[in-house]
Amino acid sequence: MQAIATLLTFLFWGIADLFYKLGNQGEGNRNHLKTGVMVGLVMGIHATYLLFTTNVSIHIMDLIKYLPVSLCYITSMVIGYKGLKYLELSISSPIQNTSGVIVALLFIIFFKEHYDLPFYIAVASIFIGIISLSIIGLETNKKERKEFNKKNTFQKILTLTILFPLGYCLLDGLGTFLDGIYLDKLKIIGEDPSLIAYEYTFALYGIVTFIYLKIKKEKITISKEKPKLAAALFETAGEIFYVTAMSGNSTIAAPIIGSYCVLSMLLSRIFLKEKLSKKEYACIFLVLVGVIILALLDV
Repeated sequence: MQAIATLLTFLFWGIADLFYKLGNQGEGNRNHLKTGVMVGLVMGIHATYLLFTTNVSIHIMDLIKYLPVSLCYITSMVIGYKGLKYLELSISSPIQNTSGVIVALLFIIFFKEHYDLPFYIAVASIFIGIISLSIIGLETNKKERKEFNKKNTFQKILTLTILFPLGYCLLDGLGTFLDGIYLDKLKIIGEDPSLIAYEYTFALYGIVTFIYLKIKKEKITISKEKPKLAAALFETAGEIFYVTAMSGNSTIAAPIIGSYCVLSMLLSRIFLKEKLSKKEYACIFLVLVGVIILALLDV
């Protein structure tokens, strides 16, 4: 069940990433905030649905207990939404997703875990493939970055092209590491309470953001935010399976889930007509080989 949940998370978050890109292609400096509102709306509805249709109970202490994890994820996602607008100028989306590999290595170090050679081959395959995609991305987008550098201050360049991706990587990695501890290693909280706690925390963020946008006289019309809404639906669907995946063998689940960027790249090639070079296809293949090996190890 854990292997299936892990692969479904990989699938849903890869699709969500495609819609995040679509939803943040328009003009405006507050698109990332609108995305957060849509995700908060969907997650809030889903959490409420769970409370009224299942026997799951949650207490205020569950929200507080899980708050460090929720804050890591929500902050990293808001950074990620903002960075989508400057994706072609940054050190690229893939480098953000190295956090899954790093987290797996941290679990091995801190919890003294031991795995056979195929595990390390798979993790190395994923890491090399993702890093290679980032390097290729830097080479491919030299012209765009030069134009961007001419028009903006050094501080803005540094923030949007380096600090944003690295900030996402560190916060997302910390959230995943804490999730592995909470759900798998120490069993601090159950799957359902953690899911509801996270979704209600995100819903609260969405409400606060919505009020801020209203104060700024920024209109949000759901019918005009269909890509953001679709992203929120797939994000929430992935979250449902994510807690199951991380409550099993989180050391294996983390690098698989973190690799969803390669699925997003393939979907972007198909639906957004984004071009991929032979080198990028080779790197994606390398990552997918690692994902398949890890999935088989988790069966």
